[in-house]
Amino acid sequence: MARPPVPGSVVVPNWHESAEGKEYLACILRKNRRRVFGLLERPVLPPPLSIDTASYKIFVSGKSGVGKTALVAKLAGLEVPVVYHETTGIQTTVVFWPAKLQANGRVVMFRFEFWDCGESALKKFDHMLPACMENTDAFLFLFSFTDRASFEDLPGQLARIAGEAPGVVRMVIGSKFDQYMHTDVPERDLTAFRQAWELPLLRVKSVPGRRLADGRTLDGRAGLADVAHVLNGLAEQLWHQDQMAAGLLPSPPESTPE
Repeated sequence: MARPPVPGSVVVPNWHESAEGKEYLACILRKNRRRVFGLLERPVLPPPLSIDTASYKIFVSGKSGVGKTALVAKLAGLEVPVVYHETTGIQTTVVFWPAKLQANGRVVMFRFEFWDCGESALKKFDHMLPACMENTDAFLFLFSFTDRASFEDLPGQLARIAGEAPGVVRMVIGSKFDQYMHTDVPERDLTAFRQAWELPLLRVKSVPGRRLADGRTLDGRAGLADVAHVLNGLAEQLWHQDQMAAGLLPSPPESTPE
């Protein structure tokens, strides 16, 4: 599989913090709260800011309890569940994210449709995994910094996907990074993993996000800042993959194991 693009080479990093970026972010916020979008809904931009939308399906994979549902909740600006309950079926969540392209300065609205399914349901019902994998554009592989077994399970997951869905974007995310003092996955193991698989590896916290002045409502802007690196990373990988598939970029040499 071709190597992923260098971070920041496709999407302008930290553009969401600029005055222009904040204009576009306003369409996914309401009074500093994140807007929630259904499968058929989309943000409304004023005519001068009208932009194209690029839609992608993303399957979130990982052992039970690593924080798949919590990650998707943070990406969507929703409350992170305090008590763990395994997802009983397939749960889909739509997240919109505007990003500016490095190549031409164009702004694109990325629509990410996250598919999350509990491990027990995947094992019990044969149709669920094919439904999650059908027409999937990217796989997010999760492990928990507090669960060594979830990290050691990654190579097997990656190998299976490489065989069943070659060429699909793959990213790895370590959850519960805020509990890094109690980590079961030391930095040397992360370095070795990166060298072996040459995949983006990001880290996210699992604690609930910051609140507005009322002490109850999640701060939408602060929440976006916490997950911008994940949303930008997805936008970058997926846009680059599309450009490669359309023949608009030269194909880099395939990476080969030594």
